[in-house]
Amino acid sequence: MLEIGNAYEIEFSFTQEQVNEFCKISGDFNPLHWDEAYAATTPFKKPIIHGALIASVFSRVMGMEFPGEGSVYLKQVSEFKRPLFVGTTYKAKFEIVSTNPTKHTAEISTQVFELERGKLMVDGMASAMHNELF
Repeated sequence: MLEIGNAYEIEFSFTQEQVNEFCKISGDFNPLHWDEAYAATTPFKKPIIHGALIASVFSRVMGMEFPGEGSVYLKQVSEFKRPLFVGTTYKAKFEIVSTNPTKHTAEISTQVFELERGKLMVDGMASAMHNELF
């Protein structure tokens, strides 16, 4: 059984090729994500990673690692505090903040930090259900 305070961390990064593939999968071809010349004219100065692609890290962890296989990912609320860029390593942190054993659910803090500077990039909260772990 998982309890309040149980935590999990994973490091990740994305390449521009992965971002370009996500453009194709999602249909979001906003040039801010793939066009260096366009992105240079924005406050970000270079292409940024789609928020939904970042959230896919949460989905992977919830379904495969923490709580893991058998989980049902019910909800995600995310605040993107800073842009994320290709080629930069990030750390995603997860922590169980509450559980409801009757419903077999948990509220899980989901955060992304830039690994090198330790800056909070994404702050959020997820809900998951797992019949055996909560």
